[in-house]
Parts: sequence; C-alpha cells; structure tokens
Amino acid sequence: QVQLVESGGGLVQAGGSLRLSCAASGRTFSTYAMAWFRQGPGKEREFVMAISWNSERTTDADSVKGRFTISRDNAKNTVYLQLNSLKPEDTAVYYCAAGRFSWPLFRQRDRYDYWGQGTQVTVSS
Repeated sequence: QVQLVESGGGLVQAGGSLRLSCAASGRTFSTYAMAWFRQGPGKEREFVMAISWNSERTTDADSVKGRFTISRDNAKNTVYLQLNSLKPEDTAVYYCAAGRFSWPLFRQRDRYDYWGQGTQVTVSS
C-alpha cells in the first residue's frame, strides 16, 4: 500500500513558476513508476508527465513539453513537478499517481494503482 500526499499548489500569474511535491509512504516507493495528472474545470483528468523508478526515463504530454519537468528523490520518497512558463490553461487540480510497472511509462489513468488527493494550481492572466 502506498499513500500519496501532494503539496505546493497555489495561485500564480501567467509566466510564473511553481514546484509541486508528492510525498509517498511505504518502503517500496523506489520500485514504482510515478506520474502527474491534472484535471481542469469541466475537463477529464489528463496525463501530464511520468518518470521511471530509477529516473532514467520520462515522458510528457505535448501541452507541457519544454515547460514542465518531473524528477524524484527515492531517498526522500518524493516526486516533484516543476512548472515553468505557466499559462491560464494550466489551471487544474494536479494529482500524483504510482504505478506498479517499470517500462513503458503509461499515460492511461487505469494503469496507476495509487493516487493522491490533489493540489490546486491556478494561473491568472
């Protein structure tokens, strides 16, 4: 069992930056692929980025390419999402997720086994 708790969301102006964190409980964090998803107002939850258990591989959605970065620190049981050059359309609740697989890095929600409660990111124009 893995419990995930996100933090770091907030209100930021367009062009600004935020760093989201997701702290995981459990001794098996380092064996999980980790991902970030987001759900904007009136939208379905969508994939943002994912990272392999050993940080060697990442994958991202086209909408965030070149602006967001995912990283993890297995010693701290934490995964991060650095959000740069934020746009109003990035406004959403951001969720982290853990999946019991190594490769490939899946983008489908149903591939992930554990989810956090989400953290709100609001980007003003």
